[in-house]
Amino acid sequence: MRFEVLGPLRVRSGDSELNLGPIQQRVVLAVLLSRANRPVNRDQLIAAVWGDAPPAYAVNLVQKHVARIRRVLEPARAPRTQSHRLTWTDAGYRLAVPAEDLDLSRFDTGLAEARRARAAGDLTGAIVALRAALDQWSGPFCTGLSSPLLDAERDRHEEGRVEAIVERIELDLESGAHRDLVPELRGLLAEHPLRERVWSLLMIALYRTGRAAEALSVFQEARRYLIDELGLEPTEQLCRVHEQILSGDPAIDQPAPLGGGVVVGGMSTVPRQLPAGAFWFAGRAEELARLDDLLAQLPAGAPSAVVISAVSGSAGVGKTALAVHWAHRVADQFPDGQLYINLRGFDPDRRAISPTAAVHALLVALGVPPERIPPSLDARAALYRSMLADKRILVLLDNARDANQVRPLLPGTRSALAMVTSRNRLTSLVAAEGAHPLSLDVLSPADAYDLLRRRLGHSRVSAEPEAADRIVAACARLPLALNIVAARAQQTGFRLAEIAAELRRAGQRLTVLDAGDPTGRVRSVFALSYAALTEPAARLFRLVGLHPRTEFSATAAASLIGESPAQVRALLVELDLASLLTEHTPGRYALHDLLHAYAGELADDRTAEPDRRAALHGMFDYYLHSAYAGERLLYPNRDPITLTPQLHTVVVEEFSDEAQAMSWFAIEYPVLVASAELAANAGFDQHAWQLAWVLGTFLQRRRQWSDLAAIGRVALQAADRLADATGQFHALRLLAIALTQLRWYDEAEAYARRSIDVSARWNDPVSQAIGHRILSDLLLAQERHQEAITHAERALDLYLAVNHLAGQALALNAIGWGHARAGDHRRCITRCEQALGLHQQLGNRLAESATWHSLGYAHHHLGHDRKAIACFERALRITREMSDWDGEVTILNDLGDALHAAGDTDAARHAWQHAADVLGAADPSVADQLQIKIATVKFREELPSSGSVHTRAH
Repeated sequence: MRFEVLGPLRVRSGDSELNLGPIQQRVVLAVLLSRANRPVNRDQLIAAVWGDAPPAYAVNLVQKHVARIRRVLEPARAPRTQSHRLTWTDAGYRLAVPAEDLDLSRFDTGLAEARRARAAGDLTGAIVALRAALDQWSGPFCTGLSSPLLDAERDRHEEGRVEAIVERIELDLESGAHRDLVPELRGLLAEHPLRERVWSLLMIALYRTGRAAEALSVFQEARRYLIDELGLEPTEQLCRVHEQILSGDPAIDQPAPLGGGVVVGGMSTVPRQLPAGAFWFAGRAEELARLDDLLAQLPAGAPSAVVISAVSGSAGVGKTALAVHWAHRVADQFPDGQLYINLRGFDPDRRAISPTAAVHALLVALGVPPERIPPSLDARAALYRSMLADKRILVLLDNARDANQVRPLLPGTRSALAMVTSRNRLTSLVAAEGAHPLSLDVLSPADAYDLLRRRLGHSRVSAEPEAADRIVAACARLPLALNIVAARAQQTGFRLAEIAAELRRAGQRLTVLDAGDPTGRVRSVFALSYAALTEPAARLFRLVGLHPRTEFSATAAASLIGESPAQVRALLVELDLASLLTEHTPGRYALHDLLHAYAGELADDRTAEPDRRAALHGMFDYYLHSAYAGERLLYPNRDPITLTPQLHTVVVEEFSDEAQAMSWFAIEYPVLVASAELAANAGFDQHAWQLAWVLGTFLQRRRQWSDLAAIGRVALQAADRLADATGQFHALRLLAIALTQLRWYDEAEAYARRSIDVSARWNDPVSQAIGHRILSDLLLAQERHQEAITHAERALDLYLAVNHLAGQALALNAIGWGHARAGDHRRCITRCEQALGLHQQLGNRLAESATWHSLGYAHHHLGHDRKAIACFERALRITREMSDWDGEVTILNDLGDALHAAGDTDAARHAWQHAADVLGAADPSVADQLQIKIATVKFREELPSSGSVHTRAH
């Protein structure tokens, strides 16, 4: 049974609407529903229905109405039996209604869910929840019914509904739906003209659709109304929006922050990336006080970076623990969020994260869609600084290699604070950027002793003070070593004297006790923990040292030892309990880089070569075959390859849909890149080039051209060593695509032409055709139109020879597009119409969109503007369905040209502005040209051709 009060009062049972009786009986039911699941005594009910003037027989009327309501709601209930729906208790009448059965409860629940999602930075989730909540309304609360309580409730719920609508409009502004909101906002103001928040949202929506003059006139209209009605000037918020529009403040071009979040391109998130703090953290009182003093200076404009460096480059001294502990302590002073990234500056097995990749990761954390992140470091850093401008945000840059790695990651605003940890002193950062150095040494004896007490308990340590002293000395007062020893003591229950004796024996056996190097002593601690493992767990720990990263999934660990994920989890728990690794998120594990290096040493010293190669083979198989399964969902129309045979012991990932595959790639792609490099270095060349192949689609979608070029080079070297023509072709193809996008045209052309030569020797016409299409795209990018058409036609001939329909369609569109760029628009239409039919027959939606765009471009240049607009709109719908940002920008730009030519100036400006909004800071030169178009139309000047704005994504 479903109850509705957000509109006319209705009760539905199944598909039937119940007859609720006369008006006064409906009022009683409405009052009870407004207090659903709460008792209402007779006096309260009478006052709610009749107010201060109830009839003399009000009690009898209430009893009669309640009895009739019970019969309506429970028609099958036997006479004189107790009602389970509308009961009488000592506290009054209680109408039991499950929350999911009352639209008012569903609205309240959805609104709360939306606000939680919004606070967590989940814009999509907030929009979905808020729209679902507002869908519960069909009119004013209990439309047509009146009573003192219902009238008051109607006003209260209407206020909540309007507030929810305003929140939904803010979220829609975040998603870029600016123009669509203008009529709704005007209608809302007609009903609620005193809401300044709505006036400001209307101004922002108008401004972002290129209607700045109207936005300014709205402010004047609001000001006149407020003065006339209230005798008050507009509030500071409304005036600030007005000033931003007048000054052309770039901040108003970006979506406004939601609850203090950082916003870009329709996304909003408040990052909370700090790792969990260590419960055992001890000491460092002086250092914490210095950090507190530094924070206190920020409002006065103190320098915005603090450096934490370890003495003599020692590891495990607690740099990260101190930084994370303090960051958590002051997190509430950074309401716009906390960012964290491990820069891997001293990882013994992997390269440090490049500044370009690091800024990419930080932008993703701030909510920037990966496909909207520009390729160059300078452009990424500029976007990053823009997003942090005036934000109160903390950036923790952990394990930095040097100042050059850090500089692009520093905020450009004094309201933010950057903390940098490094084994180096970063002297140049102190000198040039005014960073405050803070050097850490090993713990003092007292603090080291305190750490043991926190881990093991005060009574246990106090009972054996001499043994505790020996442990502290053996661990060189290094926090990492002390924690591992404490974990050993906790697990075994051994007396501390026994633990100290074990440490002494382990140090003698390994001869690593170097009094001048605390890091040397920590290896004896590692050896002690390793020796306590069961053999299966010890074997897993050794083989983890072969993994290219310090973070991995349980399934990846299983592939190293040839067991199932279920079997390996027990071993991972054993390693976690020994503090040799941690499960930092469900199913994913990480270990300190020193431990990873130690595991690698053990793998080298204690693993036979056949076992070592079997472990690597299993790991490479896991990543290759899992990624291949995901890639087939990302690009099902792509011609498959034959993979290296999979070991029967390896369990691979299974994906239910494209979204799940994309999520997996987003987490694992750094591991896949590292695995390809490791495979090439370890002699698994076929795995190396095939790992590059499976990554190609994902990296192209993410526009990570530098990564694509790097892995393409690895793949080409591996394929060359194998003299594998298939691998050579695919590596050359990836390199040509990536370098074209990076505008390294000469090198890209050399690789494209070599791919054609390789596939010709291999006698594979389909690969030859792909090579010719790639070369055609590259030549068009350089305005070499006729050469481009020739290669596209050669691709078509090759596809026709083997009846490859999908390829024929792609080649036909490439030929048509080449003719369009060369000015022969009628030939373009002929070829593209042929391509369109094939794309639709084969269901290749993204390629269909590109062809609709080509047709629109040709019709526009022939003066067929209405046809052009129809084609562009078809293309636009598909690109939005497929989340093809690159294509959307191109189509919106050309749609604006066609609309302008057709005389629809407002729609043209809207299309260009939308393109600029989508583009953001990803390509400033194109965004500038779009803004020039918008400005030019405003002044009704003649608009020049914009071929240079027109870019193409195939």
